[in-house]
Amino acid sequence: MIRHREAPSVFVRPFLLLAVAACATDAGDSAEAGGAAAADPPAGVAELVLTNGKIATLAGEGGEVVSALASREGRIVALGADDDVSGWIGEGTEVIDLGGRLAIPGFIEGHGHFMGLGNARMILDLTTADTWDDIVSLVGEAASSAEPGAWISGRGWHQEKWSEAPDPMVEGQPVHDGLSAVSPANPVILTHASGHASFVNARALELAGIDADTPNPPGGEIVHDETGRPTGVLRETAQRLARAAFAEEEANRSEVEREARAREQVRLANEELLRKGVTSFQDAGSGFGTVDLLRTLADEGALPVRLYVMLQGGMATLEGRLDEYYMVGHGGDRLTVRSIKQVADGALGSHGAWLLEPYADMPSSIGLPTTPPEEIERIARLAIERGYQVNTHAIGDRANREVLDLYGRTFADHAEMSDLRWRIEHAQHVNPADIPRFAELGVIASMQGVHACSDGPWVVLRLGPGRARSGAYVWRDFMRAGVVVTNGTDVPVEDADPLASFHCTVTRVIEGGDTFFEEQAMTREEALRSYTWANAYAAFEEDLKGTLEVGKLADITVLSRDILTIPADEILETVVDYTIIGGRTEYSRGS
Repeated sequence: MIRHREAPSVFVRPFLLLAVAACATDAGDSAEAGGAAAADPPAGVAELVLTNGKIATLAGEGGEVVSALASREGRIVALGADDDVSGWIGEGTEVIDLGGRLAIPGFIEGHGHFMGLGNARMILDLTTADTWDDIVSLVGEAASSAEPGAWISGRGWHQEKWSEAPDPMVEGQPVHDGLSAVSPANPVILTHASGHASFVNARALELAGIDADTPNPPGGEIVHDETGRPTGVLRETAQRLARAAFAEEEANRSEVEREARAREQVRLANEELLRKGVTSFQDAGSGFGTVDLLRTLADEGALPVRLYVMLQGGMATLEGRLDEYYMVGHGGDRLTVRSIKQVADGALGSHGAWLLEPYADMPSSIGLPTTPPEEIERIARLAIERGYQVNTHAIGDRANREVLDLYGRTFADHAEMSDLRWRIEHAQHVNPADIPRFAELGVIASMQGVHACSDGPWVVLRLGPGRARSGAYVWRDFMRAGVVVTNGTDVPVEDADPLASFHCTVTRVIEGGDTFFEEQAMTREEALRSYTWANAYAAFEEDLKGTLEVGKLADITVLSRDILTIPADEILETVVDYTIIGGRTEYSRGS
């Protein structure tokens, strides 16, 4: 039986042949992948055929655009006009009439937190809170139905996004009194949107053993009021004091309960990503236990979204286990582990990013290194000897410089090795003198477009106008220097929606309609490539994905509108109609 499917009946753009900007996959690469289209008669029937569409392959010199595609056994077997693929249609073929809609290589999330996305859907969502009082009300409501002693957790608050300042406040952030009053019997931990600070109530401070005399841990800060009393704000590594107490509740669960919760996080994360057109996800830091679970799920066929996972941990955690956990394309190209995540500093929003010069709005601080550079360098040397890529979080210009320095020393001592593709995650604020060094060292700028628009309203406050203009989210300057720039959302820091990040990447429009140094914006073709081919390249997967070519994985996202041609303000009205992974329709809008 041939299964025909019509595209959802929503607004249809006229079919336009638009050549997409050339990607780094040249004619030779295409030949190795099997050529631009299948010339020989079909050897069998395709499982999936797309027709009557605008399929932007991003392949070849001009970014070839075709109307039809066929896939078999998870791979693309034919591309071209509708007539070119008709011979692949037979008994059991799923045929989708695109109705002129745009199909692109599946979106690849370049930097996010997979389990964190699932967990964020199981706790309080603080992203929509307009004021601190809103958050207090949410916690009070949760506490009214919680068992005494049970932890209440949430994520997503950001003091710069509140419509009014909290009263009282210290360093622009609230104190815990109001929160503690509504949750006296329950410890509370609320994670900042960036993940680089947490707010806790009095009960949580007590369980964590934090009082006026508790010293700051290395790489962290316990914020105090003028009397020396902790306010409830824990920056960077200071969060671990409260999280250690929080972990005791998790430890009290049975192994069956812990696994069930983790599996639910995976399910919720996959559900969210498929709905938003994400076919592959680069997870920025998970432990060995999480990888064990993901490997089991891959073996069970329960990982629809392909995962590239960065291992996290210090030398004591990683040494001796890297060989056991190195894997590429496990479970039918569902799980890859070949990189290590390190963290050099904190976030700009929480004044934790490590700067060369003091913050404009906090002259007493230059931020702080969350991990000593010498420790990162020891791990980098371990990684290069074990064949692992290193991906280091660095947001401030001092952190970026330190990471470039230690990468350079490591590379120089292993001159026999090439094509390492080490990355700096975020690279949000760099000194202009360091931009060429990314290119010289072959370091990838793993950035998140949506951050520029989300952070834009307050970046100038943190850095001052001069530093903000010359070094903040400078995608165009990086690209001009020959640096590969990737894209993503850093979910759950931001929403996992690639279209929101794409929109910011091409417009840099911030709240209120202003633009944040729009001269650094990408073209639409560049932005699409940053979300597909560039992310594949950054994971050594450009031979498998990132463009639509014969022989490559049939990972495809179909959109309701043509984001390459519609007015910019319509991009955010675009939705995902189909998410196809390995030639299988994993999501269909309205189905």
